[in-house]
Amino acid sequence: MAITREEIVSVLGPTDETLIAELMATGASFEELREAWAWLNGDEALMGEGRPLPGTRVAELIDLLDVDEED
Repeated sequence: MAITREEIVSVLGPTDETLIAELMATGASFEELREAWAWLNGDEALMGEGRPLPGTRVAELIDLLDVDEED
């Protein structure tokens, strides 16, 4: 099931409506968003657990969530 606005806010907190729309457009699930957030905020710990690298949709979410500091 595709992620909802409420699920996005529950993971990210208050966020930009454009980002919410972009995340929803991926068709990702709530679990995929949570996985992308976990990879973005602690990938070394996840790799240490022996988890596989993120799949294509999770990687797309990571790209959307990973804002360059220069922007």
